[in-house]
Amino acid sequence: MNKVTVIGGGAAGLMAAIAAAQHGAQVCLIEPNERLGKKINITGKGRCNVTNDTDLEGLLAHIPRNGRFLYSALSRFTSRDTMAFFEGCGVPLKVERGDRVFPVSDSAFDITDALKRQVKALHIRWIHDCAVAVETEDGRVAAVTGEQGSYPSDAVIVATGGMSYPGTGSTGDGYRMAAALGHTIVEPRGSLVPLVSDDEGCRQMQGLSLKNVELTVYNQKNKAVFREFGEMLFTHFGLSGPLVLSASAHLRDWEKDRYRVSIDLKPALDEQKLGARILRDIGENPNRDFENLLCGLVPHSMAPVVLRRLEIPGTLKANSVTKEQRRALVQLLKHFQISVTGVRPVAEAIVTAGGVKVGEVKPNTMESKLVAGLYFAGEVLDVDAYTGGFNLQIAWATGHLAGVSAAEKRE
Repeated sequence: MNKVTVIGGGAAGLMAAIAAAQHGAQVCLIEPNERLGKKINITGKGRCNVTNDTDLEGLLAHIPRNGRFLYSALSRFTSRDTMAFFEGCGVPLKVERGDRVFPVSDSAFDITDALKRQVKALHIRWIHDCAVAVETEDGRVAAVTGEQGSYPSDAVIVATGGMSYPGTGSTGDGYRMAAALGHTIVEPRGSLVPLVSDDEGCRQMQGLSLKNVELTVYNQKNKAVFREFGEMLFTHFGLSGPLVLSASAHLRDWEKDRYRVSIDLKPALDEQKLGARILRDIGENPNRDFENLLCGLVPHSMAPVVLRRLEIPGTLKANSVTKEQRRALVQLLKHFQISVTGVRPVAEAIVTAGGVKVGEVKPNTMESKLVAGLYFAGEVLDVDAYTGGFNLQIAWATGHLAGVSAAEKRE
């Protein structure tokens, strides 16, 4: 019976521990937090977007880098396998817009409770300790050293997460342990993270949430790299909200590229219909101040920003607005431009891009190519995906593969 030590009690670590125990290993799970699955509980705004109900190609299409590395893991533990696993653990699931899968209860705690029940049922030993190093002998793992003791191991699975939400335990410890064993670490950075802008308008509109808008991001070659319909938020530092977080995963080369955001504030109207509406509003309110008229088209806190961009005084009477000014307003409402200069720190990201270089890991087992018996799973690897349950599916799939491989490892 293999002694398997799993470092990290998040999504990937819990699935790795469960899979290893199910395949006959004696499993020790090292997690310093007072609760297992702490980060799972805050995913999907506390609802937990468990996975995405799509096929293998659908999953790979939502993984912008190193997707092919995940082919084996995702084909061996599919989205349907994830759904079957949790429903088999007594958690009914539902599929929502965009094939996103959630617990019927809308509570992430149902997911973590199910995982904890499995840990208990499989007699997995949970140790409250902080792992600091993986010890090796003759090129293979021998033990895990923690702050409180040493744990002899035939196999070690590093599933410590990335560097996002450090309060949940993702503090980069896995990178340090992997680097100490000779692994290359691709520089971690935020993915699914708010965007920074130097546009003064963002600060003036901070707190303003826009719903039912279309957001497009262009690179410096004027090519659209992201376009989606939904909700966003202006902040004191720039932009946030679901649309912006999704867009950030597509902006990957800040050193060589520059990006700008274009917001269609009236996506249900084409330019001709929008122009006709503005003309109608002016005709019905000819003596009204233009700023007051504008508040019927955009939120109140946005009106001063629009006026400044148009260089039109708010006290101008509606019937004095020229044809050229109406055209400029239509263009602004359909193409509200915001320059972006970067992203917020990785600690504010939902997931971390970067991590253990996948070229140094065997894709069919998740075992290190450098150290026998050493495995990696989840966000500690240089893999990340777009929003919609894809990142959690990567965690479940790589965790499952690492756990099975570690349990079945034979010398």
